[in-house]
Amino acid sequence: MSKPCIICVAITGSLPRKSDNPAVPVTVTEQVESTQEAFEAGATIAHCHVRNDDESPSSDPEKFGLLLEGLRKHCPGMIVQFSTGGRSGAGKSRGGMLPLKPDMASLSVGSNNFPTRVYENPPDLVDWLASEMQAYQVTPEIEAFDLSHIHQAISMAKAGKLHGKLYIQFVMGVKNAMPADLNTFRYYVKTVERLAPGTEWCAAGIGRHQLTLNEWSIKAGGHARTGLEDNVRLDKNTLAPSNAALVKRTVELCHAYNRPVATWQEARKTLGLKEKLQ
Repeated sequence: MSKPCIICVAITGSLPRKSDNPAVPVTVTEQVESTQEAFEAGATIAHCHVRNDDESPSSDPEKFGLLLEGLRKHCPGMIVQFSTGGRSGAGKSRGGMLPLKPDMASLSVGSNNFPTRVYENPPDLVDWLASEMQAYQVTPEIEAFDLSHIHQAISMAKAGKLHGKLYIQFVMGVKNAMPADLNTFRYYVKTVERLAPGTEWCAAGIGRHQLTLNEWSIKAGGHARTGLEDNVRLDKNTLAPSNAALVKRTVELCHAYNRPVATWQEARKTLGLKEKLQ
């Protein structure tokens, strides 16, 4: 298989702290440095959250702006994807950074259970976030935590509610949500291929499932997400020394399955993204 594999690195997220792994980047400076290393290792999408000084999650547009500036300077061509997830803010504050015009932003189109809470994505908020992404020409990455989210994303795309090319990410292994189950994964792929032929898709595994989902996705012709947001370990007994180390492991899987690693130019072409210089 010669299709290039796009590697997304989720650099920090909202939950992991330095007490979990000292390599988790928290400040904007740390995030830029960590992302640059991951970019040089082969990642072409940076999935971004921002944090407060106490490591708690933030949705501060000013912090996102500083991060975007740093990434465009030190990782030229890399696709910058902001999170609009519900752990970092509430209501419309979740989309307060979209006027900064990142290349992409995550979009969860339905609700589901998380380990200790309901991850709420009410239809009116989903529609508002999608409309903001259209207004600022930000391509959404659909984060599908459930089969219904795939159907909803395809429906929204057909209705013209989503900017750019449809891109769906299967998130598996979150406690109380969809487990990392191979038959379910295969059904997800078949569902996308049946209802939206030609759509690019990706998979993300949480915790110990990260490597498993990387392998399933790369083998099946999809794209891969890795990074310290989802998993802070190389194995049960070894902390990951960096985001770059997790990217390098994903690159090795690509080589094992004869998948070239997408350059940033190839990633942008595949996802229909023009380079944004400001």
